Amino acid sequence: MTDTDDLFDLTGKVAVVTGGSRGLGREMCRAFAGRGANVVVASRKAPACELLAAELTETHGTASLGIGCHVGHWDECDALIATTIERFGRIDVLVNNAGMSPLYPSLSGVSEDLFDKVIAVNLKGPFRLAALAAEHMVEHGGGSIINVSSTSALQPSPNEVPYGAAKAGLNALTVALAHTFGPSVRVNGLMPGPFLTDISKAWDMEAFEKRAETTIPLRRGGEAGEIVGAALYLASAASSYTTGSIIKVDGGTAWAPA
Repeated sequence: MTDTDDLFDLTGKVAVVTGGSRGLGREMCRAFAGRGANVVVASRKAPACELLAAELTETHGTASLGIGCHVGHWDECDALIATTIERFGRIDVLVNNAGMSPLYPSLSGVSEDLFDKVIAVNLKGPFRLAALAAEHMVEHGGGSIINVSSTSALQPSPNEVPYGAAKAGLNALTVALAHTFGPSVRVNGLMPGPFLTDISKAWDMEAFEKRAETTIPLRRGGEAGEIVGAALYLASAASSYTTGSIIKVDGGTAWAPA
């Protein structure tokens, strides 16, 4: 009989989490460190990453590291992977969590710059990071890559068309990379629905809660910590026979009636 604690153990593993300094990324970093992983916290704001890395080290005794990285720039992606390998000698888990979905007045009002930034952060960067990390993982015994998508990949609203297209591309990338780098590297996706993170502070919560009553089977938005179970599953040996999968963590949103 397999010990479930062993299944989810990440002791000695090295996990890189982009968009790791807040929201879902922050909760994943804390969860990985809590299971023994050395965590590289990456986001555009280096001080926030360094602050969280210090918290992880103090709380869990892990050798965590904070690195500033704009994943839309491939030179910074390359530097993130190189620095991680130089510091820790390995990468076992990569979480492509960084994302952005800026507001726009209309579809014709979407500037080329905005469109390019959305594609760069949500799709181009994850492609580069996954390619580099997976090649390293193949050479060093394997690993796990987790791409954080969105239910917008399936049901994009008029306010997130470029974002939904990018996340749909990320879902396709997940499946393609699973075939490309198997059997030693597992590549899976998480597809969150509406979570009550920093981003939700800009929402009209009264309107959201009213809409949730009819469009979300669980009748609410998710709390950031509710991503942890699925993330730990995909990062650890618990998911040893899971690859090319997209796991919805959305309160049922993607299957809600129109």
